[in-house]
Amino acid sequence: MTRALMELNGLTKAYPGVVANSDVSFDIMAGEVHALLGENGAGKSTLVKTIYGLVKPDTGTMMLDGKPFAPAEPRAARAAGIAMVFQHFSLFEALDVAENVALGMENPPPLRDLSQRIKEVSETYGLPLDPSRIVGDLSAGERQRVEIIRCLLQDPKVLIMDEPTSVLTPQEVEVLFQTLRKLRDEGTAILYISHKLEEIRALCDDATVLRLGKVVGTCDPRETSAREMAEMMVGGSLHVPERDGGETGDVLMKIKGLFATSPAEFGTALKDITLDIRAGQVLGIGGVAGNGQDELLGALSGEIRVPPNQIFHGDNDIGHLAPDARRILGICAAPEERMGHAAAPDMSLTENAALTGRKRKALTKNGFLNWRKTRDFAEEIIERFDVRTPGAGNAARSLSGGNLQKFVIGREILQDPQILIVNQPTWGVDASAAAAIRQALLDLAAKGAAVIVISQDLDELMEISDLFAALNEGRLSEPRPTKGLTVEDIGLMLGGAHDMEVAQNA
Repeated sequence: MTRALMELNGLTKAYPGVVANSDVSFDIMAGEVHALLGENGAGKSTLVKTIYGLVKPDTGTMMLDGKPFAPAEPRAARAAGIAMVFQHFSLFEALDVAENVALGMENPPPLRDLSQRIKEVSETYGLPLDPSRIVGDLSAGERQRVEIIRCLLQDPKVLIMDEPTSVLTPQEVEVLFQTLRKLRDEGTAILYISHKLEEIRALCDDATVLRLGKVVGTCDPRETSAREMAEMMVGGSLHVPERDGGETGDVLMKIKGLFATSPAEFGTALKDITLDIRAGQVLGIGGVAGNGQDELLGALSGEIRVPPNQIFHGDNDIGHLAPDARRILGICAAPEERMGHAAAPDMSLTENAALTGRKRKALTKNGFLNWRKTRDFAEEIIERFDVRTPGAGNAARSLSGGNLQKFVIGREILQDPQILIVNQPTWGVDASAAAAIRQALLDLAAKGAAVIVISQDLDELMEISDLFAALNEGRLSEPRPTKGLTVEDIGLMLGGAHDMEVAQNA
């Protein structure tokens, strides 16, 4: 008979200006995959950090395997049988797989013995890994395997997964699900956090829904539609993005045979990319992580300078221009890495609004920042994009990942760009916020802007894009109308079959 492996009773945690968790109670059974659902800012991160020993609750208790459980730090949680795979990987790219795994262990065995153990465990769970490979040479999916294997070597009772499929291909997702089902069948309890509700329906046995820090319901995901779960999360009906049929206009940016090296040691160089970017058009660019997405955004935004005669704005060569100069022309961008790249963690939201908005929003005069005007801009972003925060004076790092993403995307859209390039615009964002961001991108295109959406979420690209292209090893396929594309077409494009007629006749 199924038993409660972990019991959460009345957990409450408050921070200045916000109650992150309020009287949260539910059980996680042995041998089940239990989904934890909620909007960004609903309290999911605080709750799992409490379980993992990163946060101490103000009130409430936990039980693990029938015994009181109150870890003072992650080391104590791991020793008790709690393992966690974080949304952001914590790996050293210059080290090999075995060395990275050893760094996450309290008392690692000799590397030769550890390497053998990694091989055995990875093969047992269908996640094959070569312990001697350098992490910087691994794909995003393989890097996640390193994190998972590091957890499995602990023989965990409870495994927490935070947005585990955000960087995986559909094939890698299926492999991961097979592994999680095997762990479930062996009696491991899995607490699974994801905004991809169809994945929740395919994998999870039970679900607890948080809203504003409180448990507002439970459901069986196998018998509940994605829309019903989303509406439980938001407490109302879910908006479906709609496109006003705008006309495609003139070419705003022309890319001719773009070659660019990556500034990162293990990055991907761009190879011979040619592309016309038109007003009023949404161009979706798909691809598995690590195929040049960051480099493409960097080249178009000005973070990566390119040789002459490769990027044109109108008739003007802009390959040498820095980001600020391009912003003055109306070329704005939002990179994938929100914390540390798109936003400075320890700066307030007001200061972060000024980082990219000072030119187009005229926030400075004679070299001095107009604080009132800047604060008004930050507050407009917060209000228009429903950013859950006590105020514009709060530091960026105080926001949940999804709320910071809403702030970053809103900051760029409210600058009324002529061209907007975004990478992973709804990564880690709940269904309601994702719909709002997609609608804002469609509205921007409807007003005549060119929008380039780089994303690993194919459903997202199919929903909002007029044209679709695939990025593979730094090469971009010929853009094709999204309407009429089949899954097979997209698979060929993602796999590097850039000449579709040749691929289809092969």
